[in-house]
Amino acid sequence: ELREFLLREFLPGEPPSSLADDTPLFTQGILDSISVLQFVAFLEKRFGIRLEGRDLTHHHLDTVASAAELVLSRSPRGR
Repeated sequence: ELREFLLREFLPGEPPSSLADDTPLFTQGILDSISVLQFVAFLEKRFGIRLEGRDLTHHHLDTVASAAELVLSRSPRGR
């Protein structure tokens, strides 16, 4: 679901294979300071979580895999 959102919103027309779980979203230019806000809003709304300032780092949001881990760690079911 995260990959689908990123492809649809930030990589329109790109094949799904262009975005692997470990593709660096910031250094590859997929996310920037503005688009990360849109990505975070999607994560919060879709998964019913609340992210804090300390969550909004390259460490947590630089790959599909790290973003998925963040979502799971903030999810009531993931705790």
